[in-house]
This record gives sequence, C-alpha cells and structure tokens, in this order.
Amino acid sequence: MESFDSTKRSLYEILKDVNSGKIQLPDFQRGWVWDDNRIKGILASVAKSFPIGAIMLLETGNENIRFKTKPVEGATNINGYKPEMLILDGQQRITSLFQAIITNKVVNTRNAKGYEIKRWYYINMEKALDPGTDLEEAIFSINEKKIITGNIGREIVLDLTNDDKEFENLMYPVSMVDEYDIWRTKFIEYWDYDRDKIKFWNEFEKTIIKGFNSYNLPVIVMKKENPKEAVCQVFEKVNTGGVSLTVFELLTATYATDNFYLKDDWDSIKKRFNEYKVLRNTSNTDIIQAITLYSTYLKRCKFLAEGSKEDIPVVSAKRKEMLNLSLVDYEKYRHDIASGFIKASKILVENHIYTARDLPYSTQLVPMSVILAKLGSMIDNVGNKSKLMRWFWCGVFGELYGSANETRYALDVVQVIDWIENNGPEPKTIYDANFSPSRLNTLRTRNSAAYKGVYALLMEDNTKDWLSATKIDFSTYFSESIDIHHIFPVAWCEKRENNIPRSDFDSIINKTPLSGPTNRFVSGDAPSKYLSRLKAKISVPDDVVDDILRSHLISPEFLYSDNFYGFFADRKEKILTRIENATGKPIPRDQAIPEDEMTIIENADGDGSEVE
Repeated sequence: MESFDSTKRSLYEILKDVNSGKIQLPDFQRGWVWDDNRIKGILASVAKSFPIGAIMLLETGNENIRFKTKPVEGATNINGYKPEMLILDGQQRITSLFQAIITNKVVNTRNAKGYEIKRWYYINMEKALDPGTDLEEAIFSINEKKIITGNIGREIVLDLTNDDKEFENLMYPVSMVDEYDIWRTKFIEYWDYDRDKIKFWNEFEKTIIKGFNSYNLPVIVMKKENPKEAVCQVFEKVNTGGVSLTVFELLTATYATDNFYLKDDWDSIKKRFNEYKVLRNTSNTDIIQAITLYSTYLKRCKFLAEGSKEDIPVVSAKRKEMLNLSLVDYEKYRHDIASGFIKASKILVENHIYTARDLPYSTQLVPMSVILAKLGSMIDNVGNKSKLMRWFWCGVFGELYGSANETRYALDVVQVIDWIENNGPEPKTIYDANFSPSRLNTLRTRNSAAYKGVYALLMEDNTKDWLSATKIDFSTYFSESIDIHHIFPVAWCEKRENNIPRSDFDSIINKTPLSGPTNRFVSGDAPSKYLSRLKAKISVPDDVVDDILRSHLISPEFLYSDNFYGFFADRKEKILTRIENATGKPIPRDQAIPEDEMTIIENADGDGSEVE
C-alpha cells in the first residue's frame, strides 16, 4: 500500500480550507515568522507562476496518531472544525500567503534586522505592467497606518488609507486578490469608466490577477495509515526550520488531546530538581527516556512472571518506544522516576559529585534513576549501594556513556537490578570497563568524563584544604569556592630551568581540589617555597601539613625537593590504585592507548573548559 499521494491543488482552495479549519497545524509545529522580504518574494513568485515548492499534508483520523491541533495563525472561521489535514511541511509558505491574501488584516512579520513589524502588502500596478521592471520590484509593503512620510515626517509621500487613495495611486492591495471583482468595480467607478483605465485594469487582471487565480501548488499527502514514528521522522526530514523536534515536544502534542499538559508537568518536576545542583542540566527528554525504560522493564518483568515465552517485551528507550509512551504509563511512573533522579543526585553528592558541571556523564543518570526507582529502599543497604557505585565508576572510567547509549541503558537496567536484587552476574558495563594507565596523562580538562571522575575520587579520603585545613565536603565545596588547581604551578613549570611540557603539568595528575584563597596563596612559586610560606601562615607542626598533603594523594617529600617527575610517577600510581578500588577492577600497568584514540576519547563528553 502506498503511504503517500501526490497531486496538485489550487492555491485558493488550500487557503480556503485553512480559513475553514479543514487544514490546520499539529501543535508541535513551532511558530516561526517569515521576514518581510521573503513574504514579498513568495507573492512575486506566485504572481509569476514560479514554483514555490511542494507542501506536505497528513491525513487525520488515525486513532494511534492523535496530535493536539491549532489553526494557522489568522484563521477565524474554524468554529471548532476538526481538521481533515495537518500541515507537516510548508507552514511558513502557507501562513504567509494566507495572512497576506485571505485575512484582510495587517501581517505580523520581521524586518531585515529581526525586529517585529506590521505590514500591508501592495502591488504597484504600473510597475507590474512595465516589461522593463521585475515583478518583485512592483510588490512592496507599507506600515500599519498605510502612510509613508518624508522630510522627517513633514511630508506625506504615499497615503493608502482608503480605497480612493489606492485607486488614485494605482496601488493594488494583495489582500483583495481573492476578491478582485469587488475592487475592480470600485476602481472603474472611481475613474468614471475611463476607457484607458478600463483597458489598464484588464491588462493588470490578465497579467497579474490571473497568475494568483490559476496558481496550483504541488501537494504530497501522507496517508493516515502511517505509524507515528514515520510521521515524526518525515516531519523532521522536511522541517525547513532547521531545528529538530524533541520527543518531548511530540508527546506534548499527543498528550494534549487528552487535556494533559506535559510542559506544565515538567515544570513542576524541574522545580523539584532545582533544589539539587547535580540535576540542574537534566532535560525533559531525560525524564521521558527514563520513564520509557522503566515502563518497558516492568512490562518485561510482568510477562516473565506470568511464564510467557512469546512476544516478551524488550526493554528500550529508543526513539520509537519513547514516542509510543502512553499517557497512562507516563502518569503512573513519573513520580517514581523523578524520585529516582533525586535519589541518584544524593548518592552522587555522597561520592563528591556536587554539581551538574562535575557530573561525568549526565546520560548515566537515566538508567541510574530507573535502577533506583525499582530498588526503592533496598539501595539503603550499604552493600547494594557499593554495587551501584561500582557500576557507576565502571561506566565513568570505562568511558562507556559517551555515545550510542540506548542499548547500554537497557542492558544496565536489567543487569544491575538483577545483580543487586538476586545476586546475579556482574553487569556487562563492569565487564566492558577498561582503563589504561596512560589515559591519566591525557586527562587535562573537564571535556572528559574520566577527568571529572578522578576529580571526585581525589576528595574521597578526608581531603582537606591546605590553607584552612577544613575537610572538603558538600558544604565547604561551595563556601570555600573549591575547584581543581595545579600542584606544581604553571608559572614554575614553564620556567626555562624547569622546562616541564604542558602535556605533563596540565594532566589531572598535577591537579587537586583547592579553595580559591589557597590557589592564590600558592601563586606561581616552587612547591618548596609556597610550602614554607604555608607553614608560616597556618602555624601548625610540619606533620600536620604533611598529613594534609597526603589527603590529596601527595607524597610530601617530592614537593619539598621540587621533584616534579618523582611526584608525577608517585601520584599517578596512587590515583590508579584509587580507580581500581572504585571500579573493583585491576589496571594492568603496562597498558597504553594509541595517541589517536586518546584524542577521540578526550572529546567524547565535552561540556566545559578548565578553570584555573
């Protein structure tokens, strides 16, 4: 069966159906106003019978594809009319022509600088009939008052405020193209049936008006039997606005048919999330994806519990399943998932991930929220929480959540829940995780998840700020303006006598969380020099200073002797040990990553630049 029909329809017939409401817009269509020049251009193209491109319509009537609809802006005669067709492609062309020709109202548009303006459109009849003038030059727009002035407003250059002045100036209103016979009668009467003016009008009607009247528009009709996924995909392929629709926008239009306003519901969830800094960048699509994962997981569990062997539902959060998320399932599971996200943020704070900026992979929150929604209070068991965090760190240091995540989402939800609830096999994410020692050398900015993972692990062992000696935790992280800073300062490393390459001194190995005041105190001095100043400043025994340094995985003797590479090798080993403890997986010390692969990984999850 053909999924499309292709035909031609009269432009007037289409605009008439728009005005009556037979043709409307799906509510997910974004409002987008064409600028003044483009409107004049399309009017000229129609008058000259030039092609303006096909439009695509969708038949209504498929109960599986129910979108909330809205009339084309300016349509006033719909009277609750249920649309027979929805515009998928051609919204701006149809809206512009409809407003300029049919509505008999001023058109809302924009000027070349993007400012909103109101315009009436006219055809200079003399120019339109001049063989030496391009028709596009004959079409012009005038302001809402229909008056053009000059000499700083002192002179009226053109006044079209009534019919007689339009007749006098030979300016034909585009808004009368569909009612030209009315304007013609008045025009001829105004000129007292002058033969030359009648001849002039007849030529204008034949040359210009006929172009509008006889214009046919290519129309592609997408049949109602097409599935929703196909409709949405086609819309995005032909969407000339250049901005892809999100699943959230499409579901918003779908749910609105049942008087459920998804955007309002998301606003209430977002308000809850705003209390948790880790969730500040969580999107509405993340929520939809998590709910879809959860609902498909629970359906699978139900089938298996009933002993079904055939047609077992798949666990998925791919676009197709998200678009098919029913309102019933959304309402049933949204609170559990929102609570799952909040619980995830609290657990991550316990593990020194305090803000969305510090979150290695925002994508990993999606399966994590589902896992926590399912586990409920079971996660409060310390052993279960340790398993969850082992899975989390394997995802981070295996750098497994950078792209193509949907399949991993599904696997992780099924496998992590089984692992924790039933002591099942270790999840594939743990098996797949692999971290090379040489990878540490390449972690230089927050553009990588592993960098942010190391940053969090560096605060794991009662880590204290050097100057204040306060423990770095959720409270002091913000009050002390904690950020990651160099241990061997950049200025010292770049001195000719030291000559430490940036590839080494900019690595995470040479960085640690410190307060803003401490970083300024360190300045650009050699470690031995700033440590001497530090001891004098804080007036504590040497062993206290040494213990503070050790809380940062730093062996003090290397800093006292300004031994960069001794420090570098020693701290690298300590960080690797901490990663092993977090992931529960040994790291072979002779493992290396080719330089080209390092570059690819480094750019996998970029979300910000380094602060120093």
